[in-house]
Amino acid sequence: MKTGAKAVLLAGTHAVALAIGFAGGIYTLPILIAPPPPSAAEVQVAADEAVYSATFRRDLAGSDALHWGEGTVTLGPKAITLAGRLAPGPDYKIYLSPEFVETETDFARLKSSMVLVGDVRTFENFIVPVAAGTDYARYNTVIIWCESFEEFITAARYR
Repeated sequence: MKTGAKAVLLAGTHAVALAIGFAGGIYTLPILIAPPPPSAAEVQVAADEAVYSATFRRDLAGSDALHWGEGTVTLGPKAITLAGRLAPGPDYKIYLSPEFVETETDFARLKSSMVLVGDVRTFENFIVPVAAGTDYARYNTVIIWCESFEEFITAARYR
């Protein structure tokens, strides 16, 4: 093999290894820095006050192997809870939407009519505080959205 071709091959393989390492870091960093999830008992206590409940499912149009959620989500006067799991990722947010959404395109179209509730910091169970006076009746869907990469994760219609 000629020296020039060898240098190109070496540079290419190093670039691929760097890209794989970078992608792996983006995926694993949120998992490594996530706080411990609330226990099932803690979620149940918060969920006991729920006004609405719904189910996150993996089979939505915008969900895939890296972007999904499953479990029971509840909406109460003090918190939104999940007894279930989310695919790990960075910068997850909870939104309430006036229409059911299951793709990035639908989310972008309706984002101006949604309300941002808060940040999701754990991927197995969560309890996210809700601002006093949040009017769930103005909306019908709870959505998990990755703000950094503008990726749809999951959604559930609660009424």
